[in-house]
Amino acid sequence: MDDRLDARRTRYFMQVLDSGSVRGAADVLGMDPSAVSRAIGLLERDCGMRLLERRGRGVVPTEAGQLLATYLRRQHRHQQQLMAQFESIQKVELGHIGISTGEGFVDWLMRHSLRRFMHAHPGITIDLTVGGTDEIVRDVLEERAYIGLLFQPPRDDRLRSHHSTPMPIQALVHHTHPLTQIGRPLTLSDLLPYPGATLHRSFGVRQHVEAAELSEGVRLRHTLATSSFNAVSHFVAAGLGYTLGTQVSLFAGLDPSHVVALPMQNPLLSQGRIEVISRHGHVLPKAATTLLQALVADISRRQFG
Repeated sequence: MDDRLDARRTRYFMQVLDSGSVRGAADVLGMDPSAVSRAIGLLERDCGMRLLERRGRGVVPTEAGQLLATYLRRQHRHQQQLMAQFESIQKVELGHIGISTGEGFVDWLMRHSLRRFMHAHPGITIDLTVGGTDEIVRDVLEERAYIGLLFQPPRDDRLRSHHSTPMPIQALVHHTHPLTQIGRPLTLSDLLPYPGATLHRSFGVRQHVEAAELSEGVRLRHTLATSSFNAVSHFVAAGLGYTLGTQVSLFAGLDPSHVVALPMQNPLLSQGRIEVISRHGHVLPKAATTLLQALVADISRRQFG
């Protein structure tokens, strides 16, 4: 239908209805009445039927004209609503943001950046997806998530890093564990006599640890392999063994006085970084940009403390 309706002619038609006559519309539009009349005639030709009929000194819509007027008014209302929604999005009042991150960051996000953002912008909905490094990268590249927060993403020209902060991998153990008595940065060989917990290979931390194992010619013994940071944290807190990870990944409900973070000698384990990413070349909506800026500012200021 829109292909058959010339915007200028429909505007003249609506002005004729508002004015009650062709001459009255021509006065409002600053046009010659004959030009307005010709435009209405062309519109009637496009619609295939009469839209106006004379009544006294003016004109009134035919049944077809009333239908067209109703359609045009409804269309105008929808356009106004759409523009209002666009304006709301620009003002960060409405919208939807997809975020993909590791489980270890969820508690931190909900206590800091996301909590404050959602309080300030209640009209914006959040889709928070939790997964391993590979899944987070895939979510961002396939545009299921605007923002990714993760440990050590792979080098990929399709990714844009907005912020990077150091986050070393350490040996996390219960405060009574024998490893706490060594009194120096640990080698991977120091861990060999003890059981350990590890994340699955889709996680950046596990990939980093395996690179360190290759560099030292060591293969660690894992009695628990999981995709759950929560499970790893409880493994450590229960005194069942160690894990190699970052302090931010520890389950927030644990008593921090019961878990000790011990430094590692291997330089590969000190090179870990946490990054905030998006897809390179993807223009983020205003709401997503605002949250991303808040997230970067929080990480810079708090250093995941």
